[in-house]
Amino acid sequence: MTDALHPQPARVNPILLQGFAWDLAADSSHWRLLADNAALLADAGFTAIWLPPAYKGQAGVDDVGYGVYDTYDLGEFDQKDTVPTKYGTKDEYLAAVAALKAAGIDVMADVVLNHRMGADASEDVLALEVDPANRYRPLGEPTEITVWTRFTFPGRAGVYSDFTWDWHCFNGIDWDERSGRSGVWLFEGKEWSEGVAHELGNYDYLMGADVHVMDPTVSAELDAWGRWYVETTGVDGFRLDAVKHIGAQFFRRWLRDLRRATGRALPAVGEYWSEDLAELQSYLGDEPVMSLFDVPLHFHLHAAATSDGNVDLSRLFEGTLVDADPAHAVTFVENHDTQPRQALASTILPWFKPSAYALILLREAGIPCVFWGDLFGTPETGDLPAVTELPLLMAARRLLAHGPQHDAFDAPDVVGFAREGDDAHPASGLAVVLSDRHAAVKRLHVGARHAGEQWVCVLGGHGPVVVDADGGAELEVSDGGLSVYAPAAAESELGRSLDHLVRQR
Repeated sequence: MTDALHPQPARVNPILLQGFAWDLAADSSHWRLLADNAALLADAGFTAIWLPPAYKGQAGVDDVGYGVYDTYDLGEFDQKDTVPTKYGTKDEYLAAVAALKAAGIDVMADVVLNHRMGADASEDVLALEVDPANRYRPLGEPTEITVWTRFTFPGRAGVYSDFTWDWHCFNGIDWDERSGRSGVWLFEGKEWSEGVAHELGNYDYLMGADVHVMDPTVSAELDAWGRWYVETTGVDGFRLDAVKHIGAQFFRRWLRDLRRATGRALPAVGEYWSEDLAELQSYLGDEPVMSLFDVPLHFHLHAAATSDGNVDLSRLFEGTLVDADPAHAVTFVENHDTQPRQALASTILPWFKPSAYALILLREAGIPCVFWGDLFGTPETGDLPAVTELPLLMAARRLLAHGPQHDAFDAPDVVGFAREGDDAHPASGLAVVLSDRHAAVKRLHVGARHAGEQWVCVLGGHGPVVVDADGGAELEVSDGGLSVYAPAAAESELGRSLDHLVRQR
């Protein structure tokens, strides 16, 4: 049996690492860093890693990877004034993938098929300018414009693929070179794709030259590239970028055919950026081919962190994907787009971030994703401090977060949950209490199997408690704080786990 992100077999308490942040140094060293630390990441509990786009972007060594230029250039050819990408060379990428897999970590490649940028030549094309706020509303009649849509990849010179991209491969663009003007243009003979988000009338167009993924010639090239990429790199699955801008029918077919062609499970998680659970469910459909990041939960956590205690914590999971469809939910607290100064900035404030991570790491539903910037901080910009509680929370997930779950989301400002533990994990079980206002004591049911045991506060700084005969315990939490309790017998095992990580570093 597989889980939402892993090939066979399914992992116990898997954790996905987003293996980068936006402002990593552009020194082409990241692939080497990951290869050198693969064993450490595995020891920390990560079972899968999402790597940044590995192919050449329009900004060369400075491109984070989302300004896609040439998906066949993994840091191998002299294009955009560089051979390596921001993260390193092709050989270093392949070595990093191999090292991570050897350490037992499944590798998810970031795939960006929505747009292309940095064309090698311009073309003249008839196009209809449309209202950027409503892409179905024309602004005048079709007229000839000059667009950067011809991609010949001279530095690669036909290696791996001799496919040339021209304007026929795209639906539209946001820049007319002839008039020196930005806008949104739909190319003559093209239509915006269906099965995309309904924002702005139709949200097919996002940026750059918008790839017409449903064009038969383009689809065939993307199929060929997908096979080449999987066979060349050995990646285990995909993180799919900007899926709400790509017709749902495309990835349903593309993933199905790629899995059949390669004989690989190729699990995938898509980025559908919407707070509306119904939109996510509609995109997944009746037979989902991927999981989705739980964007509604992220915004609930953001609201809790920024509302000065005015969010009802008892309703934190209402309207979230992990509540409605846990089998296809990847939960997260932060990512490269939500960190400060980014396009989708919605940063979780530091005081609440440990609680947010406890809510995704220690509960049974969903697969949690830990952000690189939260694990290590972002020293390049100073935007995010490292969440010092994360190693302990990840160790608690691995060692203690097992067995039945008992929720106590029954008050607006103090909530909690407990895991009973199980026989397969000695001394397992835990209890979590968090507050967004005042200090409190909350009673949680931790399981009759623990009656008479002493439980200690491994995070939060409170004294030990004794579980009563019914399996309940009275647990303290500080003002706006987080408390995690565990059986006293587990304290030494947690300590050994953390000491091992420190020694490895």
